[in-house]
Amino acid sequence: MDVPWDEAFFALLTASYAGFTKAALVPPDVPPDVPTARGAAWLYREAPFCVLAHDLDADPRFIYANKAAQACFEYSWDELIGLRSHRSAEAPNRQDRQRVLDRVAAQGFATHYRGLRIAKSGRRFWIEDGTIWQLVDGDGVHHGQAATFSSWRDA
Repeated sequence: MDVPWDEAFFALLTASYAGFTKAALVPPDVPPDVPTARGAAWLYREAPFCVLAHDLDADPRFIYANKAAQACFEYSWDELIGLRSHRSAEAPNRQDRQRVLDRVAAQGFATHYRGLRIAKSGRRFWIEDGTIWQLVDGDGVHHGQAATFSSWRDA
């Protein structure tokens, strides 16, 4: 991805989300079915909810994190992109995280996810009512998994 507001990645995120959840990832005034620079920039810069994505590696790496997610996890774009996504959870919580990711791989998505996460500073926080989904393009090719949540609280 050349820039965090890449139009093709925005299209993949929003189309996959809509395909699995039958809901829109972005508000109606930023049409999810029209991959525009405006929509991609809004999701990255202005969205009041967190969106993260990781690739398909056996030990996945983050490939996307909007500004809200960067603030929540206390990492910059350059620090977060390429970071192993399991590092967002403490070792004792990684098995729970993996179980839900395996369920998403099998079912396409999961809603109402709750999980304990850790920020760069070591601050622990709960993700509340998250949605995780497969990133699948129009040809059915899998590109990874993404998550969104708008509610979190310190543990």
